[in-house]
Amino acid sequence: MEIIKRFFPHFTPEQMEKFAALPALYEDWNSKINVISRKDIEHFETRHLLHSLAVAKYVMETSKDSKGFPAGSSVIDVGCGGGFPSIPLSIAFPDVHFTAMDSIGKKIKVVEGVATALGLKNVEPVQARSTDIHDRKWDYMVSRAVTAFPDFVRQTKHMLKGHSATDEFDFVLSHGTFYLKGGDFKAEINPFGARAKVQSISEWFDDEFFETKSVIFLKS
Repeated sequence: MEIIKRFFPHFTPEQMEKFAALPALYEDWNSKINVISRKDIEHFETRHLLHSLAVAKYVMETSKDSKGFPAGSSVIDVGCGGGFPSIPLSIAFPDVHFTAMDSIGKKIKVVEGVATALGLKNVEPVQARSTDIHDRKWDYMVSRAVTAFPDFVRQTKHMLKGHSATDEFDFVLSHGTFYLKGGDFKAEINPFGARAKVQSISEWFDDEFFETKSVIFLKS
């Protein structure tokens, strides 16, 4: 896990041990339930683990105390697949509660299996669609480009807590969405104006995979 240590030197030995266990766990689950393509599983550390941790990099670099998501806050991963970005983020932020949601049962089974194997107590796997959720709200939302950004916002905005008029434009105080997205998406975020912030992942991680990848943050 040298690539993780390189970009996140502050992670504890216990956290690094959990990150190091992920490749073998996902290879084993992938042999039983195909949730990651063969091409991507060969580049697991970069395309899944480090890509997910781009959200961690964003919140750590832009929060006032450099610690990222506030302890005790809640985050929902919509369309989590096999647990990305929620599983890596739950290791990075053990004091934050993550809900990993997907409509496909076999993917949630993988999340449950990985979380159990690692002893992650802050991950809650949920099989559901965003339209199924009516009585819960989260502080933050994360996702890896499950659809066009405006469609995603329209389908999920009811799941986020609101903000007060006195909130600063700072995600630690404001609730919002972190969306991992690639390619040219300017037209998708234009309607949101100043509420949307875009950070190029290639400014942090130098692998060519990240050349066109970004984190979009949208204040709710």
